[in-house]
Amino acid sequence: MAEKKKAEPAKAKAKGAVRKKKKDLIADADTADVGSTAKEFAKSAVDVFNTSNEKVNNIVLHPDVFRARVNKHLLYEAVKQYRAGARRGTHMTKNRALVSGSGKKPWRQKGTGRARIGSIRNPLWRHGGTVFGPTPRDYSYDMPKKARAAALRSALSQRALDGGLKVVDHFDIAEPKTKELKGILVKLGLDGKTLLVDNKPTDNLILSGRNIPGLKVVDASQVNVYDVLDCRTVLVSQEALTKLEERLTP
Repeated sequence: MAEKKKAEPAKAKAKGAVRKKKKDLIADADTADVGSTAKEFAKSAVDVFNTSNEKVNNIVLHPDVFRARVNKHLLYEAVKQYRAGARRGTHMTKNRALVSGSGKKPWRQKGTGRARIGSIRNPLWRHGGTVFGPTPRDYSYDMPKKARAAALRSALSQRALDGGLKVVDHFDIAEPKTKELKGILVKLGLDGKTLLVDNKPTDNLILSGRNIPGLKVVDASQVNVYDVLDCRTVLVSQEALTKLEERLTP
């Protein structure tokens, strides 16, 4: 009995030590959560520049739009649907009814020793018609609206994680001059394919950018997954960024 009584305090001490460890672990976990939240907040914050590449502001990106989980399958489906809609579908071959040639039977059915034949436009003959060839068709198809929105969120999140998102306060193009817009892009340090997104872009901006290789100017309502993935940098105005977040927030 004495041995059991001595063992009990030792067990109690061990339990107390375990409880202390649990408390320490919980405290550490709480601290880690606070730190990770701060890190995530820092990641979501981006600098806003002017057209001279001077920092003028700092904004926080919407986490549901620019910090969403990247769904690669949705990206694949969205790109596939976009490219299918871009196909012309004007391919066509001539069947035996459309190919040129006489419809007369070349020789009589029996008695010549040759194989029977009804027309020189027979698909088995050279210059004959094509069997089951392609015909003009429309390759476009619809994709669910929510799936398209989720795919675009994935694409924007991927571009933001890669550091390919740059925010500008606004684009001031007084007149349609390619040289002026090209100078802005050089100041911003942009190289390679660029998708310029603005809310209702002006004619001056559109005309200035249409002759710059690798640059595409689009409205905030017309941004799609293919264009976002096909460029190196998404250059977006602050107003267009707000419109994108309003459009894509689930």
